[in-house]
Amino acid sequence: MTTKQLIQKIEELSMNALPALQTNVYDGWIVRFADGYTKRANSINPIYFSKEDLNSKIESAEQLYRKRNLKVVYKMTQQVFPENLDKTLEKHGYFIDGLTSVQMLPLRDSNIEIGHKAIVYDTLHDNWLMNFYRLNNICEKDQRTLKQMLLNIIPKSCYFLLNDENDETLACGMCVLESEYIGLFDIVTTEKYRNKGFGSKLVQHILQWGKDNGAKYAYLQVMLNNLPALKLYSKLGFEEIYRYWYRIKE
Repeated sequence: MTTKQLIQKIEELSMNALPALQTNVYDGWIVRFADGYTKRANSINPIYFSKEDLNSKIESAEQLYRKRNLKVVYKMTQQVFPENLDKTLEKHGYFIDGLTSVQMLPLRDSNIEIGHKAIVYDTLHDNWLMNFYRLNNICEKDQRTLKQMLLNIIPKSCYFLLNDENDETLACGMCVLESEYIGLFDIVTTEKYRNKGFGSKLVQHILQWGKDNGAKYAYLQVMLNNLPALKLYSKLGFEEIYRYWYRIKE
């Protein structure tokens, strides 16, 4: 698989792993809306061939977001259509935000060590949701949106909690398995337990679940300003395959 093909594959898998509440296909662009919850689910994903006049298309896309009182957001990679989109958006006043590393690990090469018992839910569970809401300080409105988005996931998904002997949550996260690729998402550790190895223990549970369920590759997305997470994933063997960033207009 070429780099271009791999980027398109992972971008498709990522959209399936966090489905927007509404999706519109516009001349090769995937336009997503989710009541403003996360840039990823409220963005234009220009991953397929585009042939309309670019400036007119940008204006039409802006109207779609303004109608919903949302910022106009593009999720960009080195593989977008048309190729001059990033420079054109910059000329239109779009700034860069959220530079992110997309990383992959062939699971045959992974050295997994399970050293702490995890709670595993094969379907979305209120206990996982409540902990995730709390650890991420998600407001009530966004809680409803997130829950609906997670319920809309079509591929196989799984939800993990790492607790101590007093049943206090140390870390939580989730994964989505599709086409032999397991995506790791929303890995978060309770603040007072960070830098103690619990994030690593949680990730290794997810990787083992992936192997047990037929995954051959794991992928994840980590912001480049998150140095502890970058260090963690590097130790586990993840390597960057490409980057994405957002172009945003207020």
